[in-house]
Amino acid sequence: HYLSQPEQLELLPTVAKTISAVNALGIAVVIVTNQAGIARGYFPEHRLLAIHERLQRMLSEQNARIDRIYFCPHHPTAGQGPYKAVCECRKPLSGMLRQAASELGIDLNRSLMVGDRESDLQAGAGAGCQTALVTTGYGLETSVALDRNSLSLIGVYPTVGEAVAAWLNPASNQVASP
Repeated sequence: HYLSQPEQLELLPTVAKTISAVNALGIAVVIVTNQAGIARGYFPEHRLLAIHERLQRMLSEQNARIDRIYFCPHHPTAGQGPYKAVCECRKPLSGMLRQAASELGIDLNRSLMVGDRESDLQAGAGAGCQTALVTTGYGLETSVALDRNSLSLIGVYPTVGEAVAAWLNPASNQVASP
């Protein structure tokens, strides 16, 4: 399933509140996302940018913001033209995280990568980040097969908010599991 229209976008509960709290701490909030739907021709790049604009508006209404959104439009075997490519930006590689670090002055060794797929955690660990798996989206399926002793994993959490809270307060880290 590909999110391909701005109207399809819905914020999960507590996401804006979590992002706003992280913004208030002066910590950069970055999204890194594979968007093979572009390579596959399911939707054009400008539509993805419209989705990102809607996301920023929705967050802004709740005093939250994403500092930068990076996306990989490529796929190694599907697609046409410049989108059919093996690249450094597609997760599980960490190219988008390294670009964010370079452009925004982020210390990846002091950063958290939250995701619902193993490729998210691999990208984060490969960049030197701590990682957290959330059980939203594909997270429940991912958690079944995940080697919890790898990928710099701090835990498995029901929400982004709980993952971020555990990362910010490691002494009180109550690692959740599904």
